[in-house]
Amino acid sequence: MIAQGPVASQEIIKEFGTNGGGFFNANSAHPFENPTPLSNFFEMCCIFAISAGLTYTLGQMTGSPKHGWAVWGAMAFLFLAGVTTAYWAEARGNPLLASVGADQTVSDLSSGGNMEGKECRFGIANSALFATVTTDASCGAINGWHDSFTPLGGLVPLTNIMLGEVIFGGVGAGLYGILVFVILSVFIAGLMVGRTPEYLGKKVQSCDVQMAMLVVLVFPLTILVLTAISVVSPAFGTSSILNPGPHGLAEILYAFTSGTGNNGSAFGGLSANTRWYNVTIAFAMLVGRFFMIIPMLAIAGSLGRKKRVPPSPGTFPVTTPLFSALLVGVIVIVGALTFSPPSASARSSSTC
Repeated sequence: MIAQGPVASQEIIKEFGTNGGGFFNANSAHPFENPTPLSNFFEMCCIFAISAGLTYTLGQMTGSPKHGWAVWGAMAFLFLAGVTTAYWAEARGNPLLASVGADQTVSDLSSGGNMEGKECRFGIANSALFATVTTDASCGAINGWHDSFTPLGGLVPLTNIMLGEVIFGGVGAGLYGILVFVILSVFIAGLMVGRTPEYLGKKVQSCDVQMAMLVVLVFPLTILVLTAISVVSPAFGTSSILNPGPHGLAEILYAFTSGTGNNGSAFGGLSANTRWYNVTIAFAMLVGRFFMIIPMLAIAGSLGRKKRVPPSPGTFPVTTPLFSALLVGVIVIVGALTFSPPSASARSSSTC
């Protein structure tokens, strides 16, 4: 019996609307959902189409197209860094298999590298690229199993979600995630020159920064607290782990990160269909959808009420490569300070 149904109509919603839910359990690794390398490329373009275009919308709505391109440039840099890291890690292969004599080199009969959990039609490059794209946006569609990636390769999709999926982001959430970091970047730039920071002619004051920090703190607080409870509760959390050890921690951490970020992808070695995980991940999704956007709406209302002030020699320009570099630095530093300890512990062992 071959399962069939209205796959095509659901597929474009899954990618273009960054929904992520596949008609089949194998998602975009299934030939009915993603039959060829061409369809694979088209699906990735659809995932990024609207969210990447919103930076142009940002430039037009604020009257500063260069600012939109500066934000896009920061996103593009982080995206390319993620793809490069994931591909290098997967193409390098699994060091544990190499240590026991397995041949993971490229040959006429083998693509080489770590092919575990990957669809042969797409190989390592397209699997690493798809994993990076789907977690840069809040999509969650997959064409390979993230749980089977190498430790460093699997860290890339996990990190993308932990950063708040601000690298282009999702259709439903839009740009508010990256705009939080824009506010923080402008605030830090203002501190460095010793004056009240400004963003597009609006003064960024203490209330705005407090709301931005609330957005930044709600996300890791939800993930880390629920993960901590799960890993010390044998009756609830650890009983569902199929891969004990550091990788089991990674699977729990990914589950709550994906739920809070409304991504939907998963490390499949965790049996999450239990009462504990159904309730807690649903709670994480609720917090990730609503509790983070409320402070952002407060920032929007605050900036909307303020009068524009003309730029001065001390105004930090938000249209230059320097601003893009500062934005990248703030995103990476905030993510690193928040999630580095659990991520390092979770990815300290190979997936094999």
